[in-house]
Amino acid sequence: MSEPPAYSVAQEFGPAPKSQFQTGRHYLLYASEGTMRLEAKGRTWTLPPARAALIAAGEPIEVTLPVRITCRSVLYSVDFVDPPEQVLSVFDVSPLARELILEVAPWGADDASLSNYARELFKTLAAVAWRLSLSPSNLFMPAGRSDAVKKVLALTEESLGKTLEFDHLADAVALSPRSLARRISSELGMNWRQALQRLRVIKAVEALSLSDLPVTEIAFEQGYQSLSAFNSAFRELTGKTPSEYRASFRVP
Repeated sequence: MSEPPAYSVAQEFGPAPKSQFQTGRHYLLYASEGTMRLEAKGRTWTLPPARAALIAAGEPIEVTLPVRITCRSVLYSVDFVDPPEQVLSVFDVSPLARELILEVAPWGADDASLSNYARELFKTLAAVAWRLSLSPSNLFMPAGRSDAVKKVLALTEESLGKTLEFDHLADAVALSPRSLARRISSELGMNWRQALQRLRVIKAVEALSLSDLPVTEIAFEQGYQSLSAFNSAFRELTGKTPSEYRASFRVP
């Protein structure tokens, strides 16, 4: 049985370790509940319901599911739509895009043909998603190349709510603080303090998506000493306050 020109993957997936895959279709990766992590091209993104990823056919990606998610991804035949302008883009999902993703959910891979109504829905969603992908999110974490930087990033992420000393991290990877600082700057394009702030905001995005904890509690859990400092850092990277960001993907 041949597959339809476009179809939705609408189902739940339990927590799963990192897996690498690529498809022969353009892939709109989206979770309406829960959050996932996407790794590609030396970067890592968190995908809560506020964001989606558009991956061109044949582009390899790695996905980790830290929690159970409700998947609402959509796959397009390369003959059905034009290729996206970028092979990979992570972007904020508009209310219209979210409604269209939910609307096409009934049509899965087993539907060999699509009604005219379904075809137009999928094409409209593609037009909206392709346009949104031209404004990618800057909320990503560069991946380190060396084992030392990768270990420092992992140790930093594990201790976001604690007082972190850079000298201790340097000791953990057997480098001098100066050598480690140079290596981090070279591999990540930012210093360690900037990486720390970015990791804290990324973890806060996950917490906003997965829980109903008050914003103040989330801020303190990620190591911020004041709500104003958290709001400022969050707005700098996302363009929204934490409350605005949470409201952007919560059903009223």
